[in-house]
Amino acid sequence: MSNARYETYETYGLAYAGPVYGGFDAPPDGLHSAETLAHGTPGAYGAYEDTYRPAYETPTRAAHGTPTLPGLPRQGAPDDEPAPGPGPGPAGYPDPGTGARAGSRAAARNGSHRRSARRRKARYAERPDGPMRRLLPQALVVAFLAGGTTAFVAEDKAIELNVDGETRTLHTFADDVTELLTEEGVEIGAHDVVAPGPDMEISSGDEVAVHYARPVRLTLDGHRRELWTTAHTVAGALRQLGVRQEGAYVSSPRSRRIGRGGLALDVRTERTVTIMADGRARTVRTNAATVREAVEEAGITLHGQDTTSVPQGSFPRDGQTVTVLRITGGKEVREEPIPFQVRRTEDPTLFRGTEVVERAGEPGLRRITFALRTVNGVRQKPRRIRSEVVREPRPQVVKVGTRQRPASVRGADHLDWQGLAACESGGRPDAVDSSGTYGGLYQFDTGTWHALGGSGRPQDAPAAEQTYRAKKLYVRRGASPWPHCGGRLRG
Repeated sequence: MSNARYETYETYGLAYAGPVYGGFDAPPDGLHSAETLAHGTPGAYGAYEDTYRPAYETPTRAAHGTPTLPGLPRQGAPDDEPAPGPGPGPAGYPDPGTGARAGSRAAARNGSHRRSARRRKARYAERPDGPMRRLLPQALVVAFLAGGTTAFVAEDKAIELNVDGETRTLHTFADDVTELLTEEGVEIGAHDVVAPGPDMEISSGDEVAVHYARPVRLTLDGHRRELWTTAHTVAGALRQLGVRQEGAYVSSPRSRRIGRGGLALDVRTERTVTIMADGRARTVRTNAATVREAVEEAGITLHGQDTTSVPQGSFPRDGQTVTVLRITGGKEVREEPIPFQVRRTEDPTLFRGTEVVERAGEPGLRRITFALRTVNGVRQKPRRIRSEVVREPRPQVVKVGTRQRPASVRGADHLDWQGLAACESGGRPDAVDSSGTYGGLYQFDTGTWHALGGSGRPQDAPAAEQTYRAKKLYVRRGASPWPHCGGRLRG
């Protein structure tokens, strides 16, 4: 039996009680005096050295080479000798009978041993089962102690606990992982990892690992996510999260340690982007943050109004094709008229249906600026960029007659005015002669027209008004105003 088991049953406070005869001690006087030959080594006459060794004792050698053992508590001590009690031994264990106490007891008993040597030899000679009787009590004690120790040791477990990379070995009576972690004050969060699982049973020699999770605010190729990792470094976190690191841009050093508070991480993986410019395609592997950066990495320079087919500040995607647009342009200024408005006012001096332009309108002027663009040599539709009014239009004022027309003119209603009109103007109210002097159905000059009460030009007046004014002229002057066609009035 090992020293560990010897230590354990001392912990339970076990001790030998009562005299047990046999072993190193002699029985009380009066039993027998035969020599003990089966378990002794011859020494001085009448004395033998007991060579019985319990299994948990380790033999040592004396100076002369004879194997010796550390003393044990004496069994079967004489009535006049007190039973040995526990005392300090090596490493704090009970004194098994060695040292000064054992020597003093041996000296005290020396005389008694010499006196009873013969009786012992005779008694053991007469009882051949003496050695067995001596060994039996010791065997029973050893078996009892070994059984209790085995039960005690079976409950104790040696466990290696690794908490976030810090390892220590401990002894515990816990049955499962959860109980062990509770004993050690290790708190587990929702994202932490425990191996084996919290409900798993543990045995001596097992290893329990606790990996604390750390929050990572990861922006991967422009997409932001909140993740958890049990890795301790940036590189380990990227591997655990399945992020391709080759050629990637990482905002923090890969060797940086991640604390329990976590960190924010910006990662741009390497992508393949094709740039089309000046009739040529260039393919680059890049981890650029914007299309403009990718174009620059391709060795292409943008000038003036040059731009790209996608916004230059956008994130370049893997496999994307970006076209560079070479733009040249200028400006063009055009002028266009602004139409005038017509304002009509009522005039009671004019017959109903008559409209006279009092003031002619004038159109305004607008100046418009257009942007001209040529993209990769192709002219684009002009784009209006600015407009300004150079001159405001002036409205036209028109008088509208509201006077009721007379029904007839006495002395002229019976004449053939339709025949006269056909002869003078072909029956057209707006007719004007080649000289521009005469106009209307009856070819009035402007002076005569105004003298008859008309306004404006005769050719602008309604046909009925023209006929009315012609009748008035006939009453005044007869057919003389129409020397060639006046005869038509009479049919």
